[in-house]
Amino acid sequence: MEYTSIGESCSVVSGGTPSRSKNEYWENGNIPWIKIGNIKSKYVNEYDELITEQGLNNSSAKLLKKGTILYTIFATLGEVGILDIEACTNQAIAGIKITDPRITTDYLYYYLKSKKDYVNNIGRGVAQNNINLTTLKNFEIPLIDVDKQLNIVEILEKVERMICLKEKEIDDLDLLIKARFIEMFGDPIVNEKGWRTKPLLDMGQCKNGMNFHYDDKGIDINCLGVCDFKNFSVIDNTKVLPTVSLNEMPSEEYLLKDDDIVFVRSNGNKALVGRSLVVYPGNVPTTFSGFCIRYRKYDNEIIVPYLLRVLKTDSVRMKMSGRGANIQNLNQQILGTLVIPVPPIELQEQFADFVQQVDKSRFDIKKSIIELEREVVYD
Repeated sequence: MEYTSIGESCSVVSGGTPSRSKNEYWENGNIPWIKIGNIKSKYVNEYDELITEQGLNNSSAKLLKKGTILYTIFATLGEVGILDIEACTNQAIAGIKITDPRITTDYLYYYLKSKKDYVNNIGRGVAQNNINLTTLKNFEIPLIDVDKQLNIVEILEKVERMICLKEKEIDDLDLLIKARFIEMFGDPIVNEKGWRTKPLLDMGQCKNGMNFHYDDKGIDINCLGVCDFKNFSVIDNTKVLPTVSLNEMPSEEYLLKDDDIVFVRSNGNKALVGRSLVVYPGNVPTTFSGFCIRYRKYDNEIIVPYLLRVLKTDSVRMKMSGRGANIQNLNQQILGTLVIPVPPIELQEQFADFVQQVDKSRFDIKKSIIELEREVVYD
């Protein structure tokens, strides 16, 4: 098998952000400016902000042509899209333009998608997940006949359409849980059913993650990071988490326990901030990154499956939306403003049983998605 590298076969540039203090760089702009959150599907044509010609000319932003592959290299790693418009990007996104006629755009798009787990493993570090352009340029691409590339793309697109249908089934199950929650408990912020309430921080304790000291020859330990919130809704010892190598084992307060709830505290993708999941690591030592907050419940009047769904409701997510200039932040002060309705424990357990049944269906669907994805293997 012959290989080339992205650096040899493509031109690669990173984006940039015009100064926010210069109104003339943003007001009445006409150039789309793409952020990580705008990469939602294969073709990218949505944007939240526009910059001006002045903003483009006086910053490191670059105008990318339609057809450029976008690849995220900071915070949320390995998201891929193909520009369907002319646009600029921020510095968290690299623009890749193919210069080698032996490589098709669709083939490289799907190949980069297949590298997501790899790039997330190499991107973990002291700061937010990131890789540099040199690392990206060194990615090797299998060089195969163009006709075979087209055949692979055709198969992958067919599989992707089937996966989309399966994911729609999962979305429908999530809507079912949301509807059942509102039916049983009402909106937790409005609390129209008049349940007795308790402050969240009176029922448990929070702990911010920390930036650890890394050591290539140190102790390997599972580490829950921001990217895992996109891939999983529950973390248990059957999930494969990336590991980090630390110069010493974290203290007990930085090790996760069963029934801990973890929040995304800070991330370049604002949609992830405040996202929560529950962990069941069992006896597998697992820590959490500095961009997360761990919540440990100690109140027996509330159970975790119910509390987690409270925290996932739209009204609570809106209430705990962090505030930041470029990156939203969630902190313990914001969590301290949350007041949680406490319905009878029997009702909470009834809801938990319902969620467990739905989760079994979700697991079966996800298993079928994994099988579909495995149908196509790169040689």
